[in-house]
Amino acid sequence: MTAQASVRQGALIDWSVAASTGVRLVRGGPVVERSEADRVVTELRELTVGAERHVRELTGLGADLPLLTAEVVDRPGWIRSAAAGLDELTGEAMSTVEGPRGALAPVLASSAGVQTGVVLAFFGSRVLGQYDPFGGSEHGGTLLLVAPNVVAAQRAMRVPGRDFRMWVCLHECTHRLQFTAVPWLRDYFAGEVGRLLTGFAESDGLLTVLSRLPEDLRRIKLDGSLGLAELMQSPGQREVFDRVLALSTLLEGHADYVMDAVGPEVVPSVATIRRRFTSRRKGGGPLDRLLRVLLGVDAKVRQYALGSTFTREVVRAVGMDGFNAVWTSPETLPSRAEIREPKAWLRRVHR
Repeated sequence: MTAQASVRQGALIDWSVAASTGVRLVRGGPVVERSEADRVVTELRELTVGAERHVRELTGLGADLPLLTAEVVDRPGWIRSAAAGLDELTGEAMSTVEGPRGALAPVLASSAGVQTGVVLAFFGSRVLGQYDPFGGSEHGGTLLLVAPNVVAAQRAMRVPGRDFRMWVCLHECTHRLQFTAVPWLRDYFAGEVGRLLTGFAESDGLLTVLSRLPEDLRRIKLDGSLGLAELMQSPGQREVFDRVLALSTLLEGHADYVMDAVGPEVVPSVATIRRRFTSRRKGGGPLDRLLRVLLGVDAKVRQYALGSTFTREVVRAVGMDGFNAVWTSPETLPSRAEIREPKAWLRRVHR
C-alpha cells in the first residue's frame, strides 16, 4: 500500500511526507535467513485464522463473520499503511473543520508530516501488529503483522517462536473482532477522534495553556496517569480525551486479557511469554525511555494493565456474556473513572 499521493485540502499533516520520512528513518530489521523469513511469514498468515477461531469461542463475538488472514508486512510497509490509515481517519474525523489555508498551508502540513514521520519511524521498529479499522484498499479495515518486529521480540525474549506468534495473533485478532463484530464502533471512534482534533485545531493558544500550567503540574503530581497531551487541553477537550482514552484502554485491556485467557492449551508457554513481555515493555535505554514518555508509550503500558484488570474483574463478576454488554452502545462503554472502578460500571449497567 502506498501513502496518499496528494494532500487533502486544508489538511494539518501531509501524510505522504510522513510516510516517506518514516520509511527513510526507520531502522533495519533483524538479519534472518530467507528460509526462516518465508516460514515466519507463512505461519503468521495461517495462525491468524486459528487465532480468531479461539478468540470467537472465548468472547462470543463475530461467530458469523468470515475468517480472514492477515497481511504480513515489513517495517516500511507498516509505516506506509499506518500513514494511509491515519490519513483516512483524520480526513473523516475533521471533514467539517476548516484547516489552514493560503500559501503557508502546504509548508505547515509538510513540516507536520516530517515530525509525524519521526514518530512513525520510532514505532515502526516496535509495533508487532495492528488492526487498522480505516486501512485497506477500500478503507474497510486491515490486519497487519510486522514480521521483523515479531522475530526481533521473540529472539530478545528467548521464547518459543510458534507460541509467541500465536500469542501476538490472538491479541491482534481480538482488535479486529472488536471493530468488525461491533458495527457502531468504527464510526463512534472516528467521531470522538474528530471532536478531539477539532478541539486542538480550535484551541485557545499557547498563552492559555501556559496560564493553566501550574494547576496542571499539580494534577500530574496527584495523578500519575496524566501525560503531556493533557497539558494542552481545555476542560472541554479533556471530556472528549477521557472518552477516547477510556475506549482505548478498554480495547487494549480486553485484547490483553483474551491473549492470556485462551490459555496454555493453545499457547503452552503463555505464562513465560507474558512475564518476559511485561518486563520487556518496561525496558530500554535512557533515550528510549525519554521517547517513550514524550510519545505516551508508558501511559499506553498502563492502559494495558488497567483495561485487562477491568475486563478480568467484570468477567469474574458477570461472565463473558455480561462483559459483552460494553458493546451494546456508546452509553454502555465504561468511563475513565469506571475503568479504574469496575464495580461502578457493574452497578450502572447491570444494576
